[in-house]
Amino acid sequence: MNLIKTTILFALCLGASIVQAQTLETSNKLLGDAFKQAMWTIDHNTNEEGLLNAGGDYGGEWTRDISMNSWNAASQLRPDVAEYSLWSVTNNHKSIGHQYWDKIIWTIAAWNHYLVTGRENFLREAYECCKASMTQLEDSVFDSKYGLFTGPAVFQDGIAAYEEPVYSPAHKDESYVLDHPNSGPIKCLSTNCNYYQAYRTLALMGKQLKADKKEIKAFEKKAAELKHAILTHLFDKAHHHFYYLVDHNGTLHDFQEGLGIAFAVLFGIVDEKEGNRVLENCAISPHGIVTVYPSFKRNTPEKPGRHNMMVWPHVNMYYASACAKAKDLKPFWFEMNNLADLAMHYDAKGEPNFHEIYKMDGTPSGGWQCDHEWPPLNHQTWCATGFVRNFLYYIIGMKPIEKGLAFSPMGMEDGSTVKLKDVPYRNAKLNISISGKGCKVKSCTINGKAGKAFIPADAKGTYEIEIHLK
Repeated sequence: MNLIKTTILFALCLGASIVQAQTLETSNKLLGDAFKQAMWTIDHNTNEEGLLNAGGDYGGEWTRDISMNSWNAASQLRPDVAEYSLWSVTNNHKSIGHQYWDKIIWTIAAWNHYLVTGRENFLREAYECCKASMTQLEDSVFDSKYGLFTGPAVFQDGIAAYEEPVYSPAHKDESYVLDHPNSGPIKCLSTNCNYYQAYRTLALMGKQLKADKKEIKAFEKKAAELKHAILTHLFDKAHHHFYYLVDHNGTLHDFQEGLGIAFAVLFGIVDEKEGNRVLENCAISPHGIVTVYPSFKRNTPEKPGRHNMMVWPHVNMYYASACAKAKDLKPFWFEMNNLADLAMHYDAKGEPNFHEIYKMDGTPSGGWQCDHEWPPLNHQTWCATGFVRNFLYYIIGMKPIEKGLAFSPMGMEDGSTVKLKDVPYRNAKLNISISGKGCKVKSCTINGKAGKAFIPADAKGTYEIEIHLK
C-alpha cells in the first residue's frame, strides 16, 4: 500500500513539474526556439517511471548521462525526475554504479542537486554513497606513481576516441574501449579533472553535514594533490596547453580533448588568466569545438572517427560554460548560436532535433568506428540540458550556494531583455528578467523593492526578480 501511495505521489509531482513548464522570452528567435525545443526534449525523454533517459534512442542506464543532465538543468527544473534518476544508477543507494572510470561525476551532480533543492536527507545519503564509491575507486584504479586515476576519458567508451597504441589494430572490430588491451592503464585529462572536482565536492558535502573535520581535510588534501599531479603530468605551462592522456608506456598523447579542457577551466585546475590562455589556444571547427583534435592517422576528413574530429554538443556546451567562466564571451556565443542552429535547421526530416553527434560540416552522423559509419541518434538529452544550462547559470546567471541563490548574469549578446518564468528553487518559484549586458549588476529589484541579487535558501512563494546590467 505504501509503495502504491509513493508511486501515485511521484506521478503527481512529475505531472505538476511538466505542467509548470518554464518559458523563455527573448527577441532572439533562434535561441528562443532552441530553448523551447530543449525543454521539450527533456520532458519527451522522461519515461513513464519518471526516469530521464539519455536520448530518444537510448535508455537511462548511464551514470554519466544522468549525472550531467541533472547537474546541467534537471535538478533545477525537474527536481523529482532528477532525484529519481540519480538514485537509479546506484547500487541500492550505497555506491555509484555503471562504468567505473567516470561514474564519480555523480558526486558533482548530487551536490548541485542539494544546492538547488535543499533536501538534507538526500545529501546525507548521497554523502555516504559518494564516500564509499571514492574509496572503492582509490583502491582499484589509482596509479600512485603518477598520482592520477586510470581509465578512459569521460563519456568516451568507444575506441574511436583513442590513437595507437591505446587503439589496437588487432582488435579493430571491437568498439568498446576496454576490449583493447592497452586502454585500462591510461590516465586522461577529463577523468582526472572529474575526480578533482569530486574530492572538492565531498569536502563541501562534509562541511554542510558537519562531518568529521579530519575527513573533510583529507578530501581537501587529496584534491590539492590531484590538481598538482594533473598540472605536472598533463599540462604544458609554457605553451598554455593540456595533453589528452598518458598511455601505458608513459607517453603523452598530444591531442586537444574538448571536455577535458572545459573541465580544467570550469573546476579551477588553472586560474582565470591561465584559463583564458588555454581557451585561446583551442582549435575550433566551423561548428564548434570537437571532441578530440587533430585527426588520428587511421581517420580521414571523409571518414571522421566517432569520437575524433566530431561535434558532440554536450562537449560544446561545457566548453561554452568554461568560456563564460573565463569571461571569454565571443566563443561562448559562437557555441550557443551554433548549437541552436544545428538543433533547429539540420535535421533530415526538416524537424528540430538535438542530435547526439554532428560532422564538422553540421551533418548529423554517428561517426566512423570499427570500419563503418554509425547512425545519427535523435533528441539527445545532454545536448538539450547543456543548452539550457548555459541560460540558467550564465545568461540568467543563477549561482546556487549553501545560503541561497546568488545571481551573476551576463545577459543576452545584444543586451536585450530576456525573461525566464516559473523556475523552481527549493520552496520558491522565480520569475526572472535580465536586461543589458556586461557581467556587472547595475540594479536589482525583488518583488518591486530594490535589493541585492540574492534569494535566501529558506525563501517561499513567488519572487519577481528584475536585474539590469551595466
